[in-house]
Amino acid sequence: MPNRRSRLVPTAAPGELAASLEALRQSLDLSDGFPPDVEAEAARTARDVPSEPDASGLADLRDIEFLTIDPAGSTDLDQALHLERTATGAILHYAIADVPAFVAPGGAVDAEARRRGQTMYAPDGRIPLHPTVLSEDAASLLPDADRRAFVWRFTLDAGARPVETTLTRAIVRSRRQWSYDDAQRAIDAGDAPETLLAMPWFGAERTERERERGGASLNIPEARVEPDGDGYRLELDHGVPLEDHNAHVSLLTGMAAAEIMLRGRVGILRTMPPAAPDDVADFRAQTVALGLPWREDVGYGDYLRGLDRSPAARAVKEYAAGLFRGAGYVAFDGDVPDDTVQAAIGAPYAHTTAPLRRLVDRWVLVICDALANDREVPSWARASLAELPELMARSSQRASQLDAGALDRVEAAVLHGREGDIFEAVVLAQRGDGARVQLTDPPVVAKVKGLDAAAGTTVQLRLVAASVTDGTVEFAGI
Repeated sequence: MPNRRSRLVPTAAPGELAASLEALRQSLDLSDGFPPDVEAEAARTARDVPSEPDASGLADLRDIEFLTIDPAGSTDLDQALHLERTATGAILHYAIADVPAFVAPGGAVDAEARRRGQTMYAPDGRIPLHPTVLSEDAASLLPDADRRAFVWRFTLDAGARPVETTLTRAIVRSRRQWSYDDAQRAIDAGDAPETLLAMPWFGAERTERERERGGASLNIPEARVEPDGDGYRLELDHGVPLEDHNAHVSLLTGMAAAEIMLRGRVGILRTMPPAAPDDVADFRAQTVALGLPWREDVGYGDYLRGLDRSPAARAVKEYAAGLFRGAGYVAFDGDVPDDTVQAAIGAPYAHTTAPLRRLVDRWVLVICDALANDREVPSWARASLAELPELMARSSQRASQLDAGALDRVEAAVLHGREGDIFEAVVLAQRGDGARVQLTDPPVVAKVKGLDAAAGTTVQLRLVAASVTDGTVEFAGI
């Protein structure tokens, strides 16, 4: 089960924290409400778009026993899957919510979605990309309901390599909504459904394929903020193995989408340039300094996958994150881009598995559906492709600002009232005039000015100040 460390925000801080989080939303011009015309159009399409095979004219795939795997409490379910082992490998069906069926190009919902770009997540609630009548109901792949979906079908060999891929617009029915923790427990107990029991095989084989491609994954434990009564809980979560296995399903599908669009010479890719040689050399030197040298005969991805959870390894991953830079979107129609690879994945890749929560996926789905089934790409998708990189870049910047600002404010609230206390911390990296550290408990990351200590070492710090209003904390070395 996941290794989690958490701390509840003190009862004296929630009111001040709520005001601070609301001010952060306002500063970023974020609102979870939708204009009346957007809500009205969404309600109309939710009511009028058919989800029965006969009325919709779509394939009936309700006999496939799909299931969903998401964080506990999720209601905006983009993906459902079914994985069946065969004598030669497996058959993977991956259903993606048919959001394009509910969003009229040029309509009110479309215009608002282009303005938002993606669903934003904050401790005090998410700011959805689409009205909830769609994202948490009619278009969501909720269990025990007929739903429209784009269904990817992969015939996999013994190494989980796709040997045949098809894409079909269909009606599906999920049998059950699983949380990651519950699904992992069922896998460990051996009483999970066939799909879940096959996931460790799939994840292990796809990890090996990633190694062959030269791909890499940091797997840095994530600081998560969870509601807890009148306050919030700050968790450092390493997750469960199933999360990595499930991520490989999405990666496989994104690579397949990229291949289809590159062959068809129209689409939009998610790209990332390779790290500069000087940056790689600097990183290699840091691994030596931290006592975990990256040998010349070991691939970058293999090295990262072999790291443990020690303080030195956490510091190595902090430096490695600096090599994962420059990700963006590249749209094309006719001429294929010179640089098509997402370097961290080690292959061309596209975002296509989260259309309820990310704008660009809607385009990728309809383009791939057309190309895979020898139809013309919809004119609306083709005409608006060039707009997407800027729309997504702007949205991603706001999402990053929200994530960082919200986490800063919750961390400050966790520490509020403990000024003068002594905390143990691990130095992650030297940063300018100080060091970036992570406290042992609570799992707060902070910059400590004037601290001169080697990355990977443990230090003692005194909390000087913690401001919930602007999310700043101040520590001093002792």
